Amino acid sequence: MELDIGSRLRAVRIARGLSQRELAARAGLTNGTISLIEKNRTSPSVASLKSVLDALPMTLSEFFHAAEQADTPKFFYTAEEFTELSPPEHGFNGKASARVSLRQIGAAARHALQILHERYPPGADTGAEMLSHEGEEGGVVIEGQIEITVGDAARVLNAGDGYLFDSRLPHRFRNLGSVDCVIVSACTPPTF
Repeated sequence: MELDIGSRLRAVRIARGLSQRELAARAGLTNGTISLIEKNRTSPSVASLKSVLDALPMTLSEFFHAAEQADTPKFFYTAEEFTELSPPEHGFNGKASARVSLRQIGAAARHALQILHERYPPGADTGAEMLSHEGEEGGVVIEGQIEITVGDAARVLNAGDGYLFDSRLPHRFRNLGSVDCVIVSACTPPTF
């Protein structure tokens, strides 16, 4: 499921009573950048969008929230029911295939655990800016390989390898390989 990021950001910003200039100052960006995002003329990296949402404050999960019926518990999800949390980037060198995909199972805001199915095409990464958020996260590489940087430590993980760290530490994911990298990860509490 895809979302019009620009319209959604504008609606959230207005609902919070912020001007583009105020939001830009809080996020450490120019108001021109916020304007371009809201007009869908530029697509932010995962890290840039996270910075903007942190300034609101709002998690990626809340921003891309697909409402579940409050009175009906849901236990099972088809692949089509996952919520895409990654901005629809144009990719590297104009190749949409280099888009990072972060697909969430269910409405994380209603749970103590956030589960993601992640896909990093060759050359893809979470952005030049390091991510940082409350919680802990861990995962297992299912296919391919990924370079993960946590603080000053960096390591390339292969299929079958895993990771677990305090998400408040600055971190970044990059696929330096020649095939897609697939990861199944979890974050608790759901703050990403």
